[in-house]
Amino acid sequence: MNADYLLKDSSQVFSPSLLFYKTLLARNIANLVKRVGDPARLRPHVKTHKTRQIVKMEQAAGITKQKCATIAEAEMLGQCEVPDILLSYPMVGPNCTRFAQLVKKYPASKFSCLEDHALGIQQLSAALTKASVQAEVLLDIDVGQHRTGIAPGAAAQKLYEMIARSPGLKPGGLHVYDGHNHQHPPEERKAAVEKMLGPVLELRDGLTKAGLPVPRMVCGGTPTFPVFASMDLAGVECSPGTCVLNDVNYGTWFQDLNEFTPAALLLTRVISRPTPTRVTFDLGYKAVASDPPAGKRCVLLDVQGEQVLQNEEHLVVETPDAEKYKPGDVAYAMPAHVCPTCALHQFAYVVENGQVVDKWEIASRDRVLTV
Repeated sequence: MNADYLLKDSSQVFSPSLLFYKTLLARNIANLVKRVGDPARLRPHVKTHKTRQIVKMEQAAGITKQKCATIAEAEMLGQCEVPDILLSYPMVGPNCTRFAQLVKKYPASKFSCLEDHALGIQQLSAALTKASVQAEVLLDIDVGQHRTGIAPGAAAQKLYEMIARSPGLKPGGLHVYDGHNHQHPPEERKAAVEKMLGPVLELRDGLTKAGLPVPRMVCGGTPTFPVFASMDLAGVECSPGTCVLNDVNYGTWFQDLNEFTPAALLLTRVISRPTPTRVTFDLGYKAVASDPPAGKRCVLLDVQGEQVLQNEEHLVVETPDAEKYKPGDVAYAMPAHVCPTCALHQFAYVVENGQVVDKWEIASRDRVLTV
């Protein structure tokens, strides 16, 4: 295990708990800026950490634009006075009113959001007009994930034209998220992005020829942001998220991103020795994300054995070394998927030089802050 992860004194650290390593975090942010060459080309996604202090670290590195997925995350960014905030989610129903309230409550920030359907555009226009505010709307483009968005083409151009003529709305560009591009070899990922991007660029060119502004294209996630960063395309903003904290999956799958070091771990303790070959830790799936398969939700560092059972508050490991563990012993685990893991914790202990120096609230893990 990396010696940087070890706490010199864990006696006052609850378990299970989330640990953020501040020095590694700062290095990851610096490497993020280095990858794109200019912080103005970055719009990192806050959904990974949901934490005000990390936003402040990114601001100190020159990053002025952020992306988020929930109204609570957007409000947290507004509280941090981030100048440019993209809520990368289609606004529908009462959330249109909440979005309008955000725009009004945090005038130091410019808010934008996504739409991909005429009804959403109509609902958002009505809410913003009623609140006497305006906001930019990016058209969400489906480039192959088939989760949200509209395929690039004539129908997409008509929707963008609808945004441009709707009261309270201003056309803000295109949102191009390719979450399906997880090819492990970087050359395959690059080829997939280049193939995918052709119809998007045709749409952009068609919009500009029609006299419509396309001020930005917000592109990619952690796996593909280096591809977009390497392209000489005006108005492209790269929006990685996970690499700020990083995790087991990304560290394993994307060797071309190995300058990003895992900066978040979980501290767990032995709570039981139920059989001569089993050790149970207090690390259930209410403390670590459960979307990876059972047995692969985290890696217990320096613990040899097989994860054979995980319940809400228990992780059972079959190991020939069981005798060396006793109740209360500390172990460290690296989450396979750090983003939803962070959302399971109220706060993170902040570690520097082996010492706990602070506690940071996972501020936007809840669905509602004040709006």
